[in-house]
Formats: sequence, C-alpha cells, structure tokens
Amino acid sequence: IRVRFRREERRRRRLEKQIRRLERNVQQLKPISECEIPLEIISSAELYNRNIGESRIGEKKILATKEWTRIKLKQYNSDALMIERIINSQQNALDNLMRISEALYKSAVKVDHGLIPWKSNGPVESPPIQEYDSPDGEYLDISKKWDHINSTNSSLAK
Repeated sequence: IRVRFRREERRRRRLEKQIRRLERNVQQLKPISECEIPLEIISSAELYNRNIGESRIGEKKILATKEWTRIKLKQYNSDALMIERIINSQQNALDNLMRISEALYKSAVKVDHGLIPWKSNGPVESPPIQEYDSPDGEYLDISKKWDHINSTNSSLAK
C-alpha cells in the first residue's frame, strides 16, 4: 500500500511540475490524461520495438546470399579447372606435333584470319560537321578578369 501511495505521490508531483512548466510558457494546457503514459503501454513497449519478422527475413536473406556465394565459387573453380585442362591438353598436342613434324606444328600455330571474317572500309574517325550547334546548352563565361596595375605605373599616369 505504501509503494502505491509513493508512486501516486511521485506521479502527482511530476504532473504538477509539468503544469507549472506549461504555465510559465503560456501555452495551451494538455489534459492530465494525455501527459501520463499508462503502465500497460510502458511494459509492452518492447513488443512494439522488436522487428521479429524483419530479422527472420534478414537472416534468411543472409543465408541465401552465403549459399549463392558457395555455389558460384564452386562453379568458378570447376570452370577454371576445365579451362586449365583444355589448355594443358592443347599444349600437349602441340608438343607431340612438334616432335612429329615441325612444318605441321608451324601451320597449326599460324594465325588463320579467315576464322573471324571482319572487314573495315573508310576513315577511322569522321571529320567534324561544319556549323553544327552542339546540344550541350549555352555557355556563359563567368570567369573574373583581373587587371594588374603596377603602383609605379599609376603614379606616372598622374
């Protein structure tokens, strides 16, 4: 009973202090019921602050990202191994060809320009079009111009 009485007394003092403060500021007073927060809301405030659903979604997203990273790492490693095996087998074939016949080796190593047909005619760069208004907008020169006058020259001018 004493604890309740003390709580009520402290609450009353707090409210009176708020009322005095509001009277000093000469503002429109709030009703006392609006100034105090019910204990039920204070005790359940943690429920309102927690984002349980969002944290679970975040954890799932992080786990999915980690799993995706592992999968892509395995894919990259397998691709790198396959490319390395292909290059090694190609080099072994070229080495065997070199042992058999040097002429065949040179013809195998020679670049074949017919594999990728590409032809280019005309100038590499086009000349600028005369009297073409560029759509960049108007240019307004706002740079300051400073005229330097020597003190000796100004005294001579007088």
